[in-house]
Amino acid sequence: MASSTSASAPLSAQISSFVAHHQRAIVLSSVAVIAAGGVGYYLYTSSSAQAKVKAVKEQAKAKADEKEEEWEDVHEQEPAATGAKKHKKKKNKKKAGESADKPKETVQVEDEDGLGPRPTEEEIKAMPIDERAAMAASLKQKGNASYQSRNFSYAVELYTRAIAVSPTPEAVFYSNRAACYVNYSPPQHQKVIDDCNEALKLDKNYVKALNRRAGAHEALGNDIDALHDFTAATILDRFKNETSAQAMERVLKKVANKRMVEILSTREPRLPSMTFISSYLAAFRPHLKPALPENPSSGDKALDLAFDALEAADYQHAFTLANEAVEQAPSTPRGNAEALNLRGTFKFILGEATAARADMLASIDADATLTQTWVKIASVHMELNDSDAAFAAFDKALEYNKDDPDIYYHRGQVHFIMGNYDSASEDYEKSVALDPNFVFTHIQLAVAKYKQGNIPQSMAKFRTAMRQFPQSSEPQNYYGELLLDQQRFQDAVEKFDRAIELERQKPRRRMNVLPLVNKALTIYQWKQDTNAAEALCREALEIDPECDAAVGTLAQFSLQMGKLETAIEMFKKGADIARTAPDLENALTYQYATQAQMQFVKEYPEMATQLGQLARSLAG
Repeated sequence: MASSTSASAPLSAQISSFVAHHQRAIVLSSVAVIAAGGVGYYLYTSSSAQAKVKAVKEQAKAKADEKEEEWEDVHEQEPAATGAKKHKKKKNKKKAGESADKPKETVQVEDEDGLGPRPTEEEIKAMPIDERAAMAASLKQKGNASYQSRNFSYAVELYTRAIAVSPTPEAVFYSNRAACYVNYSPPQHQKVIDDCNEALKLDKNYVKALNRRAGAHEALGNDIDALHDFTAATILDRFKNETSAQAMERVLKKVANKRMVEILSTREPRLPSMTFISSYLAAFRPHLKPALPENPSSGDKALDLAFDALEAADYQHAFTLANEAVEQAPSTPRGNAEALNLRGTFKFILGEATAARADMLASIDADATLTQTWVKIASVHMELNDSDAAFAAFDKALEYNKDDPDIYYHRGQVHFIMGNYDSASEDYEKSVALDPNFVFTHIQLAVAKYKQGNIPQSMAKFRTAMRQFPQSSEPQNYYGELLLDQQRFQDAVEKFDRAIELERQKPRRRMNVLPLVNKALTIYQWKQDTNAAEALCREALEIDPECDAAVGTLAQFSLQMGKLETAIEMFKKGADIARTAPDLENALTYQYATQAQMQFVKEYPEMATQLGQLARSLAG
């Protein structure tokens, strides 16, 4: 955290804090399942809607960004030896109604200043140093004038002569010539890169050269190189140059999105972590498997085995068997509905909401009285950003069984996610009244009261739940999260320890590792003990190697500890196990942002102290 970063800390620690807090393009989803956000990995969120709105906005922004290259005032002072260079940019402002088309280069065939042939190397060496310096300065000024009149070819010749005659190399000559190549039609991007390389060899803090090279790299499709340059320019300008910062964000988004598309085009669907699946399934009351008919078909037998595998938490096998059951068709309408329900459930967990909806609709066609299918399709509708359809599904479920407590519980969850906490509480209370023995309803009701601002009643309900369900870790875990929210760290740790103790009584592969992750977060916030926090996350990953909460939290702790390679490794793992496209893009965004910052560290190691100070000043 920026507040705990010392200016004398190792460079890796300085940059890790900077990455964690100030990579503006990153939108980090929560790495822990916090009680204020709902219990049990509840899948139907507004993420799909947000992703669609975000995509529309970005498309509009991209179109707005497709405008002409603005010419720059190249009457620059020579770059300073240290620190970020401050070159003012003049924009070629246009009046309303004027064409926004880029003015074409003016072609002047005649040698308007009578330059004559270029002096030879021998002639230049024979000239006095003062004369060479004066000639170089004169050529630069004439080059600037030609640039401003958009006679770019002539300006290139003038800057080339200035480079040749100058007694000492000048970064500004190369940068100005690069600016001319940017404005060629078509632009000469490789020449821009070559000249900016020369300018940056002479002054690596030359921000304008970094931005020009970044633009050329982006135009040539070298997006990673462009990201590195835009990132360096943004940091050197202390995030005060909005154009550079926005360019960094744009390219970071492009890099992450391109890689996301590549991954999704080849990746086979796979189930998420044991913790994720178990938490989702636990949000539904136990569902008895259908009785086998007297003369079971192969489809009946496959469905029976699928429910056995589900009970044993052998989820991949259960999914395979559910597929077989659907393909082989159970002999009764109810069996067919159960098979389609189960397969649709796994497809939803996989993140395939559209395919899940198809299975759920087919299940309803087979037997509309199976109310759990109506409840589950409501969650699918929410994932597909159709809340009206979701509530309509709940209404249909109530037509078939108005006394099913699951209907009220899950409708309450939808109200909760939409921020309707009063309506959520009403539904949770109805669910409790119909079945007081389902722990998650008690937990979620307590959380809803907390969100309503009724903290004493919320805490009282949690204490009641802990007494009523003494062998369940969930009330301990989620009560601990509310205590953490109140910064009652020691009390929170006690609850997480009790939850961990209860989870250890289960077979190791069936442990819920979230209490370990929550304890890690608490230890870090309380004592800034990153080593203890890391150990807890690693223990969680030993039990459930694909727990996204543990992976994401360990990645953040690694940043704070300056273990950037480990952080990148965890972000890559996060991308590998991401359930949805937005989750994948988020992990890739963090990965590439951290890599860009690491590249900056390698090229600007002297910036350590300044980065620490910058992180603290930006954090306020």
